Amino acid sequence: MTTTTHLDVAGHPRPQLVRDPDWLDLSGSWQFAHDDADRGRAGRWMDPDVTAPFTRTITVPYPPESKASGVGDTDFHPVLWYRRTVPMIAPPRGRRLLLHFGAVDHRAEVWVDGRPVGRHEGGHTGFSCDLTDVVDRDGDHVVVVRTEDQPQDATQPRGKQDWHRDPHVIWYHRTSGIWQPVWLEDVPDHHVTRLHWTPDVAAARVRCRLRLDRWPQHPLHLTVRLTLGDRVLAEQRTLTEGQETDFDVSIPALRNGQDLDALLWSPEHPHLVDATVVLSDPDSGETVDHVSSYLGLRDIGWDDGVFLLNHKPYFLRFALQQGYWPNSHLAAGEEDLRRDAELAKEIGLNGLRIHQKIEDPRFLHWADRIGLLLWEEMPSAYAFGTRTVERVVAEWTEAIARDLSHPSIVAWIPLNESWSVPNPATVPEQRHFMDALYHLTKSLDPSRPAVSNDGWEVSAADIWGVHDYTQHARVLRERYGHTGLRRGEIVEQWPGAKRFTLDGARHTGQPVVLSEFGGATFEPADGAEWFGYDTVATEADFAERLRSLVDAAVDSGLAGFCYTQLTDTEQETNGLLTAERRPKLPPAELRAILTRTRAQARSEYAPE
Repeated sequence: MTTTTHLDVAGHPRPQLVRDPDWLDLSGSWQFAHDDADRGRAGRWMDPDVTAPFTRTITVPYPPESKASGVGDTDFHPVLWYRRTVPMIAPPRGRRLLLHFGAVDHRAEVWVDGRPVGRHEGGHTGFSCDLTDVVDRDGDHVVVVRTEDQPQDATQPRGKQDWHRDPHVIWYHRTSGIWQPVWLEDVPDHHVTRLHWTPDVAAARVRCRLRLDRWPQHPLHLTVRLTLGDRVLAEQRTLTEGQETDFDVSIPALRNGQDLDALLWSPEHPHLVDATVVLSDPDSGETVDHVSSYLGLRDIGWDDGVFLLNHKPYFLRFALQQGYWPNSHLAAGEEDLRRDAELAKEIGLNGLRIHQKIEDPRFLHWADRIGLLLWEEMPSAYAFGTRTVERVVAEWTEAIARDLSHPSIVAWIPLNESWSVPNPATVPEQRHFMDALYHLTKSLDPSRPAVSNDGWEVSAADIWGVHDYTQHARVLRERYGHTGLRRGEIVEQWPGAKRFTLDGARHTGQPVVLSEFGGATFEPADGAEWFGYDTVATEADFAERLRSLVDAAVDSGLAGFCYTQLTDTEQETNGLLTAERRPKLPPAELRAILTRTRAQARSEYAPE
């Protein structure tokens, strides 16, 4: 692997839109209270002089169900309150003070000194509160946050968080309340709120989309400078077109076909391009805003049943990643996030399917920097209805807008295994919802493949993902080891719990990926709670099972595989690593298995 030195944004909660050093991390100790009777509003718990209910402390941003939070209470507590006194400086004229939340599950209301400053619904995406008109003096100010997460609301996108009191089957302890970073940021009065980069390698350009906090009174100068190490790739100026501006930045170096390996991003060569964006007043030349960002130059495509990276066939070697830690649940610190990305690369994977979770942007940064392909997947609800549609559409739209510029993300997955749409084959509105999510995704980002429903009951999709947990390599070879698979010819329509494709689904060259398979676990100790798709007795048995299944997936017409799963997660003990991130086989042995070539798989295959 080679990489090019770039702007070090490690640790920043929003690594692709940085104003350094004008931010303050508010992680750490907060006052905390459960509100099971939901009496906090009536009792004015948001008022700065009300302290009696806050009898506990919690370590933010870890959820109260987790040990890392210092609370560790996994019972049902749908309403939570947080309180912290924060020293703040009143923003001078021409500046604004913003309070950012990375993610709060599921609904949040925020007050400063008893005055409401913001609210948000959606447990996996962030939001911001403008404190400028509230913080009118230097000194201490009281921030209070009320969160609500109804554990048995099946229309709420919850992913793998259990609606039972205790985890069962493949669902885990809940992650409620604040679970991603909280920070203060001092920004210019007129400032950038969103920045998107969409590369087009073949056209030797990058599309830049920039959104301002509001419509400017007159056009501003917008200057973009792109560099790769010490090399200037582009510098271009334009005028803003209103609140949102789209323009193309030409990159002449991309026209030199012999130079592409030194420019393009891939898992093998994760080159990152530094970007600076400067807004300035066209009359005075005074800087209005200055932000730092980064991007990767790469193209994603598919053709004739093959996944393409930078216009070349690329076989996907993925594992399913739950993004869950025993002591902190869905939340994680910077080092934990980095280590998961490093471990995936160390054992030979070139990507991860982030499962039922919108992952922390800090992890996405490490995937960008280390070189991992990612599938981003929307956490599912579990009941279909108008409320589900409203919630999923709103939160999925926010997720794509937040993460669109990460080069590591190569596919969008709004639905998994028909969760929340249990009968799309017979209930028209459910299939319409599936297909509408695909088209919504493509309208927000046409540059990547999208999959309306991964696993089975495939309808609108740029990748056909199939979930098949047979433990017999021979069966996998029979189902997927034929040339017709690249034309979408499926030998068996029911390899999983439901039929693979719905009526009318048309194959037009989409790759077929074995997007869940494997899942074997070691035989559990007597009485131990566990879930897996089969058991093995020894490390040697595990190695042989893994090798045989990977060989079958590699020696096939498939475009890639995704093994279930990267790590053990609570009772689902079928990982390549333990929950503590210890490999179940020596890392070199795992790497040798997971990177096996088709020639190796074919030469050692002995038909049963």
